[in-house]
Amino acid sequence: MIGVVLCGGQSSRMGSDKGLLNTNGIAWAQMAIGKLSSLQIPVVLCVNKLQYGIYKATFSSATIITDDDSLTLNGPLLGVMTAHHQHPMEHLFVLACDMSLMESSLLADLYNCSLQNDGYDGFVFINEDAVEPLCAIYCANGLTAIAEMHRKGLLKRHSMKYMIENLHIFFLPVTAIQKKYFTNFNTHADLNGL
Repeated sequence: MIGVVLCGGQSSRMGSDKGLLNTNGIAWAQMAIGKLSSLQIPVVLCVNKLQYGIYKATFSSATIITDDDSLTLNGPLLGVMTAHHQHPMEHLFVLACDMSLMESSLLADLYNCSLQNDGYDGFVFINEDAVEPLCAIYCANGLTAIAEMHRKGLLKRHSMKYMIENLHIFFLPVTAIQKKYFTNFNTHADLNGL
């Protein structure tokens, strides 16, 4: 298993690269790396081509994956499938860089769940009725099936939620106390109170 920190969004609503925003002087991308690394797995950053130079100045180029535009996908699914194509035999523990409140203990819960349950294509938190696709584990066999659907033109929507609908997923419920850890920060107004 490898950890994949998704940093490749356009950050258009935020107005600046979310992975490079910081809390107490630590970039959100670095915070996500630290949380996934606590599981004793290798971690890579997935960025778009325009971000590569900026991230290379801060992070080791060996840990940076650049979106593969030849996949003709977009959004987070592009980052996930790019990581899968580079590491086709690995399960991917995906974490969005803007989930800066995420706790390592929740990641450990999901990781342990994946070790204890065989036969699933992925392990995803469910928050009431909403899936949390950007803090999830996607198994290599499931991602291979999605890649094949895409190759055959059968992937009708290029969204993480649609991908999940086409996989055999183990859903782990989010408790009321845990809800805050799944907050995504998309605008500067969202940052108030941090």
